[in-house]
Amino acid sequence: MSLNVFSEQLPDSNPRVTVIPDNGLTIITEQVPVPAVTVNVWFKVGSAMETPQTSGMAHFLEHMIFKGSRLVRLGEFERILEAKGGSANAATSHEYTHYYFTATCEDFAEILPLQLDLVTHPSFPPEEFEREKKVIQEEIRRAANNPRRRLWEKTLQLCFPSLPYHRPILGEETVIANLTLPQMRAFHQLWYQPANTVIVAVGNLPADYMTETIIQSYHPHLPSPDSHLPHHNYFPHRTPEPPFTKVVEYRYKDPSLQQARIMMFWRVPGLQQFQQTLPLDVLAAIVGRGKLSRLVRDLRESRRLVTRITAANVTYQLQGLFYISAQLPQENIPMVTEAISNHIQSIQSHGVREEELNRVKHNVTSSFIFQKEKPSERTNLYGYYYSQLASLKGALEYEQYIKSLSPHHIQLAASQYLSPSSYGIVIAHP
Repeated sequence: MSLNVFSEQLPDSNPRVTVIPDNGLTIITEQVPVPAVTVNVWFKVGSAMETPQTSGMAHFLEHMIFKGSRLVRLGEFERILEAKGGSANAATSHEYTHYYFTATCEDFAEILPLQLDLVTHPSFPPEEFEREKKVIQEEIRRAANNPRRRLWEKTLQLCFPSLPYHRPILGEETVIANLTLPQMRAFHQLWYQPANTVIVAVGNLPADYMTETIIQSYHPHLPSPDSHLPHHNYFPHRTPEPPFTKVVEYRYKDPSLQQARIMMFWRVPGLQQFQQTLPLDVLAAIVGRGKLSRLVRDLRESRRLVTRITAANVTYQLQGLFYISAQLPQENIPMVTEAISNHIQSIQSHGVREEELNRVKHNVTSSFIFQKEKPSERTNLYGYYYSQLASLKGALEYEQYIKSLSPHHIQLAASQYLSPSSYGIVIAHP
């Protein structure tokens, strides 16, 4: 690989971003004073990039990556790491897959080439392919028996009927049964290219040394310029789903439940409109996160209409959803949905108090700062933002963005995106 690279030290920050012009590989390194190093390899592919014929392939491939490579026999990577006191894992989501290990700084140069060879040159043993199919099918069956996961998947299906976020990350059992090794090899060669890869390393080693070691250890299967990477043209419809214009309800019976569960949600901006997502992050904390939040104080602590209630703002690249979920006696559903709508209307009409906002801003920024204390958390933060936005701005400036928000920003976001009378709702009842 050519060592002709573009590298920059980001202003007022420690991480160094290096882009290899020959193939588009991105490397992010940062030295922090801890006795360990974490390497996190991100690929810009997840279930949203699959087709109906390859549903679950990204997650299936994640399993198969650990089945050996040119340099590593089956199970050898884990044995070497365990012997040295290290650890490794991986995860697949809608728009990314990542593989990570933590080891001592002394073992970095030995472990790194093994991890990179696993992701660039997996051996895909046929017998392991068939064995892992059964493992994943059992995982799908277990997920189908999880009430919370069922509720979430039905929420995504109702929220994003035309966008690929409605696809289950694990895939469908019948599709998994029919996947072939040639399909997996083609999927890997298409999506695990250098230009679709972000390698993050954080630990107590010089950033330049880690960058150079990654460059010397990375030997991709195919150079990106020689193939046709779809990049972000994987959406069947590039237009976000329209806002709800009425209450759209899906109700189903779940005999495994002791109490009903509801999920009220609104379609909101995605990561491509990053700054528009920030007031919604704070609004979620104001209405439904912690004992002092509005809905918890009113509906759980005061009126005791719910057993549990929470709120969150979930962001994907093209679009997100703001949701409020509750566990409650079935007969309380009408009162609770009305109360939630009234709280939203109140924020739209009267805004939020300065002291209320300051408390939540402190909690949100403190949580964000805590995320950066460990090398593993920093690699998650940097890898997530760069793989999704091709920038570290969100990772480095999130705290400042949140601190700059005023009550007017929160009121405006509630008025613009959360209609008290138009939303989606999924109801599961015993």
